[in-house]
Amino acid sequence: MTSEPSQLGATLDRLWEVIQSRREADPQSSYTARLFARGRAKIAQKLGEEAVETVIEGVKENPAALVGESADLLYHLLVLWAASGISPTDVALELMRREGTSGIAEKRARANL
Repeated sequence: MTSEPSQLGATLDRLWEVIQSRREADPQSSYTARLFARGRAKIAQKLGEEAVETVIEGVKENPAALVGESADLLYHLLVLWAASGISPTDVALELMRREGTSGIAEKRARANL
């Protein structure tokens, strides 16, 4: 495992902007626009497919394939957020709220809602 600084945040920010800009694009020329045109249920289905593919690669010993599937998974997750009216800031705020809380305690609190 490497300890170099992550570029993920800035990269995801740029990807989010591209996804937003493609919302009204021509579905014939933009895969993202095509996903939006097909609706949230289809986007969620595609995210599920990518999640399964990521899990499969996670149990294999092919880090490059896992990286590729992880990128696909994150992209489709961002598209689903956009289609659902959720922003990365919304998710970041929820993660910040949970920060410092044991995962076990957090799950227990959700179960009591």
